Amino acid sequence: MDFIAGAIGGGLSTAVGYPLDTVKVRIQTERHYNGIWHCIQETYRTEKVWGFYKGVSASALAVSVISSVSFGTYKNFLCTICKLRYGAADAKPSKLDVSLAGGAAGAVRVVLMTPSEVAKVRMQTQRNPHPSLPSLQSVSKQKYRGSLHCLKVIAKEEGFGGLYKGCSALLCRDCSSSAIYFLTYSALCDWLTPAGKNKPGLLVVLLSGGFAGVLAWGLATPMDVLKSRMQTDESDQHKYKGLVHCARESVRTEGAKVLFKGLGLNCIRAFPVNMVVFVTYEAVLRFTDHYI
Repeated sequence: MDFIAGAIGGGLSTAVGYPLDTVKVRIQTERHYNGIWHCIQETYRTEKVWGFYKGVSASALAVSVISSVSFGTYKNFLCTICKLRYGAADAKPSKLDVSLAGGAAGAVRVVLMTPSEVAKVRMQTQRNPHPSLPSLQSVSKQKYRGSLHCLKVIAKEEGFGGLYKGCSALLCRDCSSSAIYFLTYSALCDWLTPAGKNKPGLLVVLLSGGFAGVLAWGLATPMDVLKSRMQTDESDQHKYKGLVHCARESVRTEGAKVLFKGLGLNCIRAFPVNMVVFVTYEAVLRFTDHYI
């Protein structure tokens, strides 16, 4: 049931956080925005509301699958660790156990996540003027007609490796942030749940999930910036030779502050998104425990 609960939570979280994710990606990859509000204004002025949801259908499906795998892997890996270390799968895990299980969940997620992330970032950074704005129709024909078409074009032009651009940055980002994510959630739930209660209440789940997301994304932002930049680097550009080269070139041209582009937006978005993820996850598990 952990896989199903994770899938539902991941799908709902996409609907909540996708518009701000689009703004975040554009700020991280393009230099002409003065800030979050300027990016929101420009996106709405040229592309209207749909501009914030480009690539959302494929992303919602991918996030559901990825969230399912992430939560399922975390829970099963944690049970395996507890069985090996303490002799029982339901034994209380240590903080190290939780961190290792979280890191494993992040590593597994990257394998499935990278192609959809590449397509999402390409779609989000592609300009697509709204039909009601004729003055902007001089923009060249759009390269990608949708998320699936985007994946097809990337595979054709850049090969299989093109679908895994930014994988190194994504692996660094998700292994560490996932470990911190699950550790923070577990620790806060334990701390905020009154003695004698087996499970955390709704408010505890909401707060723990929200703060876990904020901390994880706050620490993951530098790698998230590099990941986005590497994934927008198309076959005819070849700006970056790899993770280290991308980091060096980005810092050389824009200063160290470039690694923290979108930090505030990541943290703002992370709180409601991860509140939804965890409260849905816990609700589904409790419903199935009670009725199935």
